[in-house]
Amino acid sequence: MAGIDETRPFIPVGVAVLTVSDTRTRADDKSGDTLEARISDAGHRLEAREIVSDDRQKIYDQVRAWTLDAAIDVVITTGGTGFTGRDVTPEALEPLFEKRMDGFSEVFHRISYDKIGTSTIQSRATAGVANATFIFVLPGSPGACKDAWDGILKQQLDYRHMPCNFVEIMPRLDEHLKRG
Repeated sequence: MAGIDETRPFIPVGVAVLTVSDTRTRADDKSGDTLEARISDAGHRLEAREIVSDDRQKIYDQVRAWTLDAAIDVVITTGGTGFTGRDVTPEALEPLFEKRMDGFSEVFHRISYDKIGTSTIQSRATAGVANATFIFVLPGSPGACKDAWDGILKQQLDYRHMPCNFVEIMPRLDEHLKRG
């Protein structure tokens, strides 16, 4: 059964949060606030938090820089996953992925469907790994951030979560680059 193994230690990870928006500021970034609070409440470290406009190059550059920062294990973006002309976060970040995490999108949509029904298809939430860093691309609503954190990320970023979790495989994400 899935659950927390209390005999294992909690291992905090470093997380960066990027809000993608042409209109939000730190004062009204409710999605970023939602993620920051949940990261802190879970015992992880918020290593960085920024807001960038809906611009492919700016999104790519910020996330790539964070994947090269040894203090950051996980990047979570919020915003830019819809279908309008300015929604470009998946296009900006999927080329960065060395490996896609298709299951993340599937589980996110399953959780979201229970809350908002078929409207979940209007999100192109995605995830992957780049430079030994997990990247999660979430919609821009606080509700979507809550669903992703509470339903997926909280458990998968907890080393005590069994039968498996992301934290235990973090040291092996770049093993293909290591030579004997």
